[in-house]
Amino acid sequence: MNVTLAVKQYISKMIESSGPGMKVLLMDKETTSIVSVVYTQSEILQKEVYLFERIDSQNRDNMKHLKAICFLRPTKENVEHLIQELRRPKYSVYFIYFSNVISKSEIKALAEADEQEVVAEVQGRSWEPSVLPRVTQGLTSVLLALKKCPMIRYQLSSDMSKRLAESVKQIITKEYELFDFRKTEVPPLLLILDRSDDAITPLLNQWTYQAMVHELLGLNNNRIDLSRVPGISKDLREVVLSAENDEFYANNLYLNFGEIGTNIKNLMEDFQKKKPKDKQKLESISDMKAFVDNYPQFKKMSGTVSKHVTVVGELSRLVSERQLMEVSEVEQELACQNDHSSAQQNVRRLLQNPRLSETDAVRLVMLYALRYEKHSSSILPSLMEELSRKGVSERHRKMVQSVVEYGGKRVRGSELIAPTDAVAITKQFFKGLKGVENVYTQHQPLLHDTLDQLIKGRLKDSQFPYLGPSSLRDRPQDIIVFIIGGATYEEALTVYNLNRTMPGVRIVLGGTAIHNTKRSDALYLFKSDRDLCNINVCDTNSV
Repeated sequence: MNVTLAVKQYISKMIESSGPGMKVLLMDKETTSIVSVVYTQSEILQKEVYLFERIDSQNRDNMKHLKAICFLRPTKENVEHLIQELRRPKYSVYFIYFSNVISKSEIKALAEADEQEVVAEVQGRSWEPSVLPRVTQGLTSVLLALKKCPMIRYQLSSDMSKRLAESVKQIITKEYELFDFRKTEVPPLLLILDRSDDAITPLLNQWTYQAMVHELLGLNNNRIDLSRVPGISKDLREVVLSAENDEFYANNLYLNFGEIGTNIKNLMEDFQKKKPKDKQKLESISDMKAFVDNYPQFKKMSGTVSKHVTVVGELSRLVSERQLMEVSEVEQELACQNDHSSAQQNVRRLLQNPRLSETDAVRLVMLYALRYEKHSSSILPSLMEELSRKGVSERHRKMVQSVVEYGGKRVRGSELIAPTDAVAITKQFFKGLKGVENVYTQHQPLLHDTLDQLIKGRLKDSQFPYLGPSSLRDRPQDIIVFIIGGATYEEALTVYNLNRTMPGVRIVLGGTAIHNTKRSDALYLFKSDRDLCNINVCDTNSV
């Protein structure tokens, strides 16, 4: 355990992350001493650092040809100096690193000061002092509600996972009387993971009903805002989708888009049989919408079906408008296959499509950057130029680098992207209504493999150690999975399927958020912003 070497490696990563080019190292009094202890001037010159400055110096010149690497202690004085620096930047771009935790309010102040958008990244990943207790409270509340006093395993590559595991264990130990539940033959297990181990899953378009609603329309406390849908009636401007109170939604929650449309179509055709004179074809989603509009009696009798026809109709409109079938096919290729030549051609082709939205364009380049991060023939710089020509904002372009810093190879503790022969991957096709065909669902989240290994007793202690000396000898039965940084509905589907196919195993999935693209963008743009402290538990029919 060599502290000097550890600090030297940390500073080396800071410098290397800024890429090639001339650099200035901007420090405070204390970090200047730290750097001088671990690096000689000749050594750091070899890393293209040609200038050393203090953040509190008032006599620095403008040098727009230099990149600034800021290595600072997170003091109020340093944050204020940095705010003033960003308001009148002297260098072309800033890479900001703090030696310890920085608060969300200070991150926000820095973001507001960065009016010229010169900050490339802010590093300082750790729990905010106010957030860790909130997440601990939420997680222990879930354990108490489930009447579980679990053994705990955590992701070793994530310091945040370890700290949360220790915090939960501390509460269980302190409040041992509250957690004194009836002992079971096999103790329950809490598995704490970090989103950064799988940054790909939140970036993929999904094709199950619940996931599509959340991604394209937004699902907030089971409510969907449809007020912006063209021609929407007053009674459908906001609708509720709850598996507890909506039988159709409960039965179709995890079905793919084509099957949902088919199920609605079948319900309508059953009703039409009662009115043979008025029978009409129901070949597409637009036919179904017209059918509902023309039958007030049907709307009155079947408000639930009317609601779902409206929702599915809007989903279909958005899929067509944004060409999500084609986008999703390329996303799946990036996530699951290993053909760089084909991938780069398809990404470039889509970026040149004027109908491709800014969100989908950035997401495709993010996936490419993660998938081919170290590829010798990477065309990432060219794709970034393509985003710029397309008019994508600088703020969104910066997210590409942010997602690599958040969940790239250097950060991941697991093998997210294994070398795979493209021929070995079987494409799955779902057929449904016209306009809802060829939906690719090749991808499986990393969580599937993690849970599969856990249930089979093969999850490595070296990567997911137990907190404390005890360990499970038998196959786990009750598993609570918690993902720091948020879970996705694709992962909820994985848990649902495991609960159905693994007799005697009951899994609950939770996290600090339930992601869609908007949440994912925020997470990757501000990597230190782990304040998503509401505990979200996905309904996976596990309890």
